[in-house]
Amino acid sequence: MKRIVYALMATVTGLMLLFSYRTSVPPEPASALADAPASGVAAAPKAAVASPSPTGADGSSNSNSSSTQTSSSGLRDGTFTGQAANTRYGAVQVQITVSGGVITDVQVPRYPSEGGRDQQINARALPVLVKETVNAQSAQVDMVSGATYTSTGYLTSLQSALDQARA
Repeated sequence: MKRIVYALMATVTGLMLLFSYRTSVPPEPASALADAPASGVAAAPKAAVASPSPTGADGSSNSNSSSTQTSSSGLRDGTFTGQAANTRYGAVQVQITVSGGVITDVQVPRYPSEGGRDQQINARALPVLVKETVNAQSAQVDMVSGATYTSTGYLTSLQSALDQARA
């Protein structure tokens, strides 16, 4: 009789633990979602190291262009936008700013941000990828755990932007 009582108690305890386990993340507060763009495309936070974008003689930005100055790193000064890399959850596109042959700023104008989970993953992953890019000064950065698709797209687009800076 005791075995039956213990078995029932263990079963009930197991079921309670199973049903109380949270499999999803609670939604973000409305105030945090109000800051998110409606288009699903937004810029990532700027890197810790930033400088103004180079401008031409007419004051316009040198987007996707560069001056003829090439440094010992092989990167020309200017702003270079990599090709958008399609991932399972959406496109990722990286834009780098090179000054003095050094990557001074990294922006991510396109990344998956349609769903709450996308926003949560990328809010954590993109600043890490941006920081690592500025520190490494190359596309040789580690992927972010839990953001494999974003990391892969980021690295592909980053390499495209670096190739443009070296061309």
